[in-house]
Amino acid sequence: MKTQNIKQLLSTQAGLAALILRVPVGIILIAHGAQKLFGWFGGYGLEGTGQWMASIGLEPGYLMALMAGSAEFFGGIALVLGLLTRPAALVVAFTMVVAIVTTHLSNGLFMSNNGYEYALTLLAASLALMIQGGGSLSADKQLSSRL
Repeated sequence: MKTQNIKQLLSTQAGLAALILRVPVGIILIAHGAQKLFGWFGGYGLEGTGQWMASIGLEPGYLMALMAGSAEFFGGIALVLGLLTRPAALVVAFTMVVAIVTTHLSNGLFMSNNGYEYALTLLAASLALMIQGGGSLSADKQLSSRL
């Protein structure tokens, strides 16, 4: 990849608002990914999450759990750091679309009914970060200024 393409990927004109969005969204994603991958915070780990995913038709369940958990966990870390913000946000957005369509949409909007409001909020935040980048206090900003 050319230096100019990398610089474009990392560039951001966003200010501190991106930091305010990135950090809490990233922390939430890290926690949810850790539930799926490691069974932390009351999660079921890869085995349990994989079985559940297979039960709703996402096959092979273990692989789907690994992919969703990795997208959330590692994507969340990237967002907290503001490192490769746009690609991380894209992966998270895709993961949220899958969650909405496969799990939450049929339950309506509200989270109290296992609806899609929470995943929709994370989708909106990740799309905003994908568009604006990591902001002035991000690893992306530091890296792009060195290219």
